[in-house]
Amino acid sequence: MDISSALPTFVVTLREGVEATLVIGIVLAYLNKAGRSQLNRWVYGGILVGMAASVAVGIVLNQALAALAASDRPYAAVVKQLLEASFGLLAIGLLSWMLIWMTQQAKHLKADIQDSVSLAIAQSRGWSIFSLIAITVLREGFETVIFISAQFQDGWLPLAGAIAGLAGAAGIGVLLFQFGVRINLQRFFQVLGLLLLLIVAGLIVSTLRHVDAAAAAIAQISPQFADLCSDSGACLLGPQVWDTSQILPDRQFPGILLRSFFGYTQTLYLAQAVGYVAFLSVVGGRYLQTLLPSTAQSVPAEDGSGQ
Repeated sequence: MDISSALPTFVVTLREGVEATLVIGIVLAYLNKAGRSQLNRWVYGGILVGMAASVAVGIVLNQALAALAASDRPYAAVVKQLLEASFGLLAIGLLSWMLIWMTQQAKHLKADIQDSVSLAIAQSRGWSIFSLIAITVLREGFETVIFISAQFQDGWLPLAGAIAGLAGAAGIGVLLFQFGVRINLQRFFQVLGLLLLLIVAGLIVSTLRHVDAAAAAIAQISPQFADLCSDSGACLLGPQVWDTSQILPDRQFPGILLRSFFGYTQTLYLAQAVGYVAFLSVVGGRYLQTLLPSTAQSVPAEDGSGQ
């Protein structure tokens, strides 16, 4: 069984899950230190509600895609491709923003969370703690769900990768906050951040492919739009840059691994190449700036103690 399509969602879920785990761990450690462990139930409630809401969103989105795929209505194929393209664009925007935001805000993360919890304790507002945790889990879960929905065409393996990533994030949280294991979280986020950057760049290629597939479906349904598509097999993507299907097919190893992590495709068109390079130049350049010694941020929960 080829698990290549599970690897990107594993990386995304692991990184997003660890972010949520850090927030949860910091809150629980602070409540314990303040002698207010009775408020832990609000934390656990927030986790459950955030996860349940994320799963519900995922079910709705994927059922919508499945219904469109099974529909025999003329424009169902067009709507499905545009919906998948929309998921791709949303995933690109959310993951790019979180990639840069987390790196910039990591220095103040622990202090900001503890201030919020301290205010909630002073005002005896367990609901505030619940909201903080629920929103955090839902935010990270929503980003992962959107990414999985954008990869829906790969079947159930992306979901398996997400579950494995979630389990890994929970394991890291236990090591940090339960056993006090020291982990270099700054290096951890840097490595996963670079992988995530390449994975999101790959989404540019697949998202543009969905847009082009929608145009192809329109041209097939409505003959007056037939001129949109060229003999090269693309409608809106411009001339073909390469065709390596005979040398390095993207459905066989190692091509499928390159496809999963770097957005490699055996048939690349000009618009896809320009989008890929532009994304890495703009977003990748901005992210790498945050890693420079003068601006790099450290993750304060590195020792997992919450002290």
